[in-house]
Amino acid sequence: MSRSGKSRPPLVADKRYGTSGSKAAGGKPKAAPKKAAKPKATARRKTSAKKPARRRNPIAAFFGGIFSWIFRLIWGFTWRFTAVLVMLIGLGIAYYYASLPDARDLVDGRTRGSVTLLDRDGQVFAWRGDQFGGVITADTVSPHLKNAVIATEDKRFYRHFGISPRGVAGAMRINMREGRGPLSGHGGSTITQQTAKLLCFGTPYDPESGQTEAEYESECRRGTIARKVKEAIYAMAMEAKYSKDEILTIYLNRAYLGAGSRGFEAASQRYFGKSANEVDAAEAAMLAGLLTAPSRFAPTNNLQRSQDRANVIVGLMQDQGYLSVAEADYARTHPAELSDAAQARAGGYFADWVMDSGPSFLTRDTTEDVIIRTTFDQRIQKAAEGALQYIFEEKVREGSKAEAAIVIMSADGAVRAMVGGRKTKVSGAFNRATQALRQTGSAFKPFVYAAALDLGYTPLDTILDAPLTINVPGSGAWSPKNYSREFYGEVTLTESLAKSLNTSTVRLSEAVGRENVSTVARDFGLENDLAPGPAIALGTSETTLIEMTGAYAGILNGGRSVEPYGIMELRLQGDDAPLSGQDGGMGERVISETAAGGLIYMMNKVIEQGTGQRARLGERPAAGKTGTSQSARDAWFIGFTADYVAGIWMGYDDNTPLTGVTGGGLPAEIWRETMVRVHEGVPVSPLPMIVPSAPAKAPAVAQQQKRKQNPANVAEQVILEVLGTILGGN
Repeated sequence: MSRSGKSRPPLVADKRYGTSGSKAAGGKPKAAPKKAAKPKATARRKTSAKKPARRRNPIAAFFGGIFSWIFRLIWGFTWRFTAVLVMLIGLGIAYYYASLPDARDLVDGRTRGSVTLLDRDGQVFAWRGDQFGGVITADTVSPHLKNAVIATEDKRFYRHFGISPRGVAGAMRINMREGRGPLSGHGGSTITQQTAKLLCFGTPYDPESGQTEAEYESECRRGTIARKVKEAIYAMAMEAKYSKDEILTIYLNRAYLGAGSRGFEAASQRYFGKSANEVDAAEAAMLAGLLTAPSRFAPTNNLQRSQDRANVIVGLMQDQGYLSVAEADYARTHPAELSDAAQARAGGYFADWVMDSGPSFLTRDTTEDVIIRTTFDQRIQKAAEGALQYIFEEKVREGSKAEAAIVIMSADGAVRAMVGGRKTKVSGAFNRATQALRQTGSAFKPFVYAAALDLGYTPLDTILDAPLTINVPGSGAWSPKNYSREFYGEVTLTESLAKSLNTSTVRLSEAVGRENVSTVARDFGLENDLAPGPAIALGTSETTLIEMTGAYAGILNGGRSVEPYGIMELRLQGDDAPLSGQDGGMGERVISETAAGGLIYMMNKVIEQGTGQRARLGERPAAGKTGTSQSARDAWFIGFTADYVAGIWMGYDDNTPLTGVTGGGLPAEIWRETMVRVHEGVPVSPLPMIVPSAPAKAPAVAQQQKRKQNPANVAEQVILEVLGTILGGN
């Protein structure tokens, strides 16, 4: 094809990069493209890359590497250890979870039962053993009590998982602030952890283990780190197994609250005489306050201290919103008071004696809950305690360590009151009325005269009171003397007993036979070994106050033996039918009614005219006998009215001789003060005594010797004498 005109320039591709000398077509310079700046930037980067790199400090690099390695090592160990620990805790929780029984099986964890003691009128006066008032739950207990326990022991109870890290941290802070180690003192335990300790981590007490129950409980409460870990695991298992209310129910029923009370129901009944679902805010605070130290804060030990502790609990309840300001103020101004039975704490010695005298499997070793109705009379008990206190305050020098004991019973042996020492509001203390063996002194003499009267003597028969010497095999000559150091010649048996003459009494004992005296005393209830020599007549043998009082009751009831008793009826709680019962304690006849009536007459003269005049009761007839042992180590007065027999002993526990005290002194005054109070409102009744109508023939010494030679056959001797008289007359 032909081309027309000028020829076109050849096609040339655009340069990738423009230069300053390039021109556009047509001869004009062409502007550089905008992307031309990139090569410059690239050139700058290339220039900077060419600078030499900064060298790292080799020492820092070395230590940095070491620290990095240590951190990786610790972290690796920590997460592995934590994983293993979590796994072990999980296994522990699973193990305890599987071993936990139903919550209802854990509310009563006692290893022994309880004994509730009722007086003769059916009123509770004492408790023994581990009291359990019955099951209460978190739903049925008084809301005040539930709130008081939570406010005191674990305010985050319903929010934690069994352990409270905040509580532990707070406890450690308090311990260190008080100068102790972080793990010493306060432990920060939750209610769940405390319940775990009460359950001893599922290990029940085994009586055959050789441990006492106290040692077992102490072991369960030990606060070592290992046991704290175990406690925490067990608590978390409980949280997984039970609801919060079930855990609280176990705690409310198993906590020990002093005075033998297990659980809040028993404690409420013990201290306030009401159920735990009826207590008000002040009573609830007092009960919750016992959790810290049951014995120290027990209201029966120190009511004021217990009330002060309760005020602290009331403050906690107010701070945590459980009580309004008005309710808290009312609780403080109306503190809890003990019930009448708890306040009296009457009959501790009597209750201990009943527990020892009853069958062990239903008293001191019982595993059942037992109800015992007794012969105890609270009015008479108060009279005896008040009389003893009055005499020691008014008649005994201040600071004296002398002790005294009192037993009061009816003529059939039913014990109505018992004081075993000057400290009356006690339990488990040494009981001088039942446990102290002491010489009876002249208080034994009525049994000499009882033997004589039963053999035919009369109260107006005479006996010689003159110097007497008896050769005692192995001991040599023995010569008794009267307390007054005087001799009275021929005296009646009544005068001899009233003046408590020694020589005439020994002479009478020898006349009727020591073996007869010993038999009469033993049959009346003096069971301990009696002295075999002639001094038996003067009370050198030892016995207890309750035995002596029971023997005198045998004289009052007409000459029949008496077994002092305190249990009227024994039954299991919840049962209507009693397991056993007793209506009286009288046994076999010891002396005739005539002899007993004559002896009562003679003992009446002891009070009216003899050594016991300080025991006189005015218009009310009474009979009794004084007694002072060798070196005045023991002083006695035992006597009776038509209604009651009372025995008094006074002396020192270490056998120190009394100074200026005889049976006719302070013991007679204690007896009189006691009996005056006991008989308030009781009509005056005559004594069952037989007054001799006329003097009988005084037995000659020869006739006395005949009685001595064959005392068991007195009736036969009398018949032979009568026959001899008749035959001689023929």
